[in-house]
Amino acid sequence: MRPRWTPGRAAMLLAALALVVVWVLPLAWAVATSLKPESETTRTPLEWFGSTLTLDAYRQVWKSGDLTQWMVNSAYISVMTTLLTVVLCAMAAYGFARTDFRGRRTLYGIVLAGIMVPPQVLIAPLFAEMVQLGLVDTYWGVILPQVAVPAMVFILVKFFDGVPRELEEAAFVDGAGRWRVFWTIVMPLSRPVLAAVAIFTFISTWNNFLWPFLVTTDPNGMTLPVGLVNVQSSYGVRYAQMMASVVVAGLPLLIVFALFQRQIVRGVAHTGLAGQ
Repeated sequence: MRPRWTPGRAAMLLAALALVVVWVLPLAWAVATSLKPESETTRTPLEWFGSTLTLDAYRQVWKSGDLTQWMVNSAYISVMTTLLTVVLCAMAAYGFARTDFRGRRTLYGIVLAGIMVPPQVLIAPLFAEMVQLGLVDTYWGVILPQVAVPAMVFILVKFFDGVPRELEEAAFVDGAGRWRVFWTIVMPLSRPVLAAVAIFTFISTWNNFLWPFLVTTDPNGMTLPVGLVNVQSSYGVRYAQMMASVVVAGLPLLIVFALFQRQIVRGVAHTGLAGQ
């Protein structure tokens, strides 16, 4: 049976269409501008398409910097950060959700308070720490400060609270320890939410500009956003090339989201946060 069109359903559809337009319109403008000749990007009145469609902006962006190396750097940093974040946040969340130790509530409150702390506040002490450890201009100097994510701990705690304790108790009766229960029972059951956490972490790490910009000075170690900004600042404002850089930097994320959007939706649904 076809769903009935009610005022509420129509309003939701209109709101969804408005959000689609708000999201798609800037992306479409960026793509259209990147395909214009540079001399026509500032022409008034504004036009969606130039006199010709050209890929010169993409060629110039590719020639101006080491795009391949920057992509490899971004991919490596994003993957390693994602793996470490998922494993460490999952272990911390399981500890808060399933173990009882002195100071657990206080420590969990401190972790939750970390959600309200702007990351910019921690930049100075983190940079000083990386200098002391000799990790400036290294992959680990970019990765390690991004691994501790209080919001992900909170999401995983919410999920672990909903895992039936009977499954773990049965494993304990069979002689399994806490560590084995965590890896063989809890983690496989948590695949939807872990996939969502991994995707969110990967996207935020790929897009992160400020911290990699501060801790990286070697062009060979730059991530893609940092490298593209450095190229733009060296050659002045060129709008076609700027938009081409935006498209190049965002294309991998669009592919990731298109491939794993089902896991993202399932993960959010399993956390119990969808209706809050």
